[in-house]
Amino acid sequence: MAKVLVVVSIYPSSTDIDLDNLAERIKSKLPSEYEVARYDKVPIAFGLNALKMYFIMPEEAEGGTSKLEEILSNIEGIEEFEVEAVHRLSQY
Repeated sequence: MAKVLVVVSIYPSSTDIDLDNLAERIKSKLPSEYEVARYDKVPIAFGLNALKMYFIMPEEAEGGTSKLEEILSNIEGIEEFEVEAVHRLSQY
């Protein structure tokens, strides 16, 4: 089964949010066939950082990234997010 890499920028609702904790909460909400390859903290402005998360999920996922987007939209502490890229992985 082929996999895809989905790159998502996640913007927290305030500067007080612990991004490591937020990343762990996101990981805990993912279905078993999804995984987080890595995440980075990216400075935005005025002390605000975003998470850039790299998700690996099945290529055949129904609705593309919509299930991932639904999960992210229901996590407290996320103000908004943006799917930046979707890449097919030839091997994983």
